Amino acid sequence: MASRSLAGVGVLVTRPSHQSHALTAAIESHGGKAVCFPTLEILPRNAAAVLEDAYRLAAPDIAIFVSSNAVLHGLQHAQDAKIAVVGPATADAVVSAGRAVDIMPSDGFDSEHLLAMAELFDVAGKRVRIIRGQDGRELLADTLRARGAEVDYLSVYERSLPLYRADEVEALLTEWHAGGINVVTILSVASLDNLRSLLPESALAMLQRTPLVTPADRVLQQVLEQLPDMPATLADAPDADAMVRGIVRAIDRSPGQA
Repeated sequence: MASRSLAGVGVLVTRPSHQSHALTAAIESHGGKAVCFPTLEILPRNAAAVLEDAYRLAAPDIAIFVSSNAVLHGLQHAQDAKIAVVGPATADAVVSAGRAVDIMPSDGFDSEHLLAMAELFDVAGKRVRIIRGQDGRELLADTLRARGAEVDYLSVYERSLPLYRADEVEALLTEWHAGGINVVTILSVASLDNLRSLLPESALAMLQRTPLVTPADRVLQQVLEQLPDMPATLADAPDADAMVRGIVRAIDRSPGQA
C-alpha cells in the first residue's frame, strides 16, 4: 500500500520538465500533490559547434561529467577516456547509455566529493576534459590544474530561463496564496535564482515563508545569504526518494504548512 506521508501537501517541483517525472511520481505516490513549475530549461548546443570544439581538443585521459544532462548531450565526446561522474544520477545516465563509470564519489554527489577520490589526486600530466553546460563552477578545473592536470572544458548544453505567460504565473500565485503549495524543492543555485526572477517582488515574502528542500549545500548557503527567514531542509541526496524524505522532515518541522 502506498504511503500517505504527504497527504494534503502541495510541493512545488522546479526541475526541468524532462527531469521532473521521478520526483513528481514519488510525491504523488506518498499522497502529495506535485505542482510543476520548471525554473530551468536545458537546450543542447548546436551539434556541429560542439563537434568543432571537441575536434580542437587533445584526446582526454579522464572525462568528467557534471550532470546527467552532460551525459545526454555529450557522452560521445568522452572518447576512450576513463569516465568520472559527480553522483549516482549521472552514473545511471552513463550506464544507461552503454558505458561504464570509472570514478564516482563513494558518498556525496558534488564536485567537492569527486575531488576527494584518490583517482583525481594523481593527475599530473594527464589531460582532463570536463563536459558540462555553458558556464558553471570553476572548482573542478582549478583544483585539478593545481594538481598538475591539463584541463579543457567542452560545453554541450545551455541553461535558460523558461518563458511563462503572465496568467501562468498568476495561476501559480493564486494556488500558493490558497495554501496549495506547502514546500518548494530546489536542486541548484540556478534554479533558486530563476525562481526568484520569475516571481514578482510582491511574492518574495510568501516564498520566504515556505519551507525549502534541497540536496545541495550551496543552495542552503544561498538561502542563508539571500533569504535568511526561509526554513530550509537538506535532503540526503538528489534522488526522488531522498527528496521525499526531506519533504516529510520539512513538513514535520512546520506543522502549520500542511
